[in-house]
Amino acid sequence: MPIAEGSSASEVGVQQGDVSTLDMASLLLCAYELGDWINQSAEVADYVYWKTAVKEDEAVGPLMRQFAQAKELFAECERFGRFHPNYHEAKDRMKHAERELDAVECVRRFKQAEQAVDAMLHEVSRTIAEAVSETIKVPSNEQSGGGCGSGGSCGCGSGGCG
Repeated sequence: MPIAEGSSASEVGVQQGDVSTLDMASLLLCAYELGDWINQSAEVADYVYWKTAVKEDEAVGPLMRQFAQAKELFAECERFGRFHPNYHEAKDRMKHAERELDAVECVRRFKQAEQAVDAMLHEVSRTIAEAVSETIKVPSNEQSGGGCGSGGSCGCGSGGCG
């Protein structure tokens, strides 16, 4: 893969005695070029198309507002945990609003396109990290809720979602 207009990966570093230093300007040019390639991909084109379709669909606006209100109400109840008197009702209302939103084709297709772009970006990140070292940690791309360290609620005595 060409790096930055005629530069190769080995030319990005500049030799100084026995130590190779990184030429940040060349590295940034390579990063911007990679970003341009990603922006020209079919996945990003699909994402932009469906994002525009969602924005222009008249049925989506009211459903998005309804979902946002339900989500806000649920977040308020969730602060107090599942023992809040309206917790389950608020959760059900939010899930219902989300299902109604997901029933709209352009919303479904937008979410699929968004996941495709996310997967591509994760793969690029993983490839770059592994090119540096096999032991470098790369954030997980899993969408499932996690435990205590993931920012999601858990059952560790916090009264979080069950």
